[in-house]
Amino acid sequence: MSLEELWELFPVFLTEHKPYWTEWYLGEKENLLKLLSFPVKIHHVGSTAVRGIWAKPIVDILVETEDEAALNTATRILQENGYILMGQTSTRSSLNKGYTERGFSERVFHIHIRLRGDNDEVYFRDYLLANPDVAKEYERLKLALWKRYEHDRDGYTNAKTEFVKKYTKIAKTIGAGT
Repeated sequence: MSLEELWELFPVFLTEHKPYWTEWYLGEKENLLKLLSFPVKIHHVGSTAVRGIWAKPIVDILVETEDEAALNTATRILQENGYILMGQTSTRSSLNKGYTERGFSERVFHIHIRLRGDNDEVYFRDYLLANPDVAKEYERLKLALWKRYEHDRDGYTNAKTEFVKKYTKIAKTIGAGT
């Protein structure tokens, strides 16, 4: 299947915040902790972690590991348990769950496995939570980009990058991340 066909099957779409996204995260976190029997730190990141703003109904989870060996082991374990590997380097892995041949399933997750400390998403999330006006500005940006990039996930992500980098840098400067 071509990239264009994948984007047609899995378009960018936004919805108002759903309280059950937190429950989905907590359930998936529990599942991840059962699968990964070594120390990891798990975070709910992305817009579904920010109450009150529209988001893609995909729960992003950041898993921090101690070293490359743990990252590789975590990636292998998740693949063996039905997660789809989307990309991997020596310091990062990206996996998805909830993508089917017919489109999205009810619950969709993006799992980002990183080395401990590679967690800019946590700083950005915490900054949005502490600054509702900036969170609403981010929501307006995403809503403005939605239809233009509905079938171009990379374009949608790239169009948000400057905003995300700006506020992540501010958050790191003031120590907003946990």
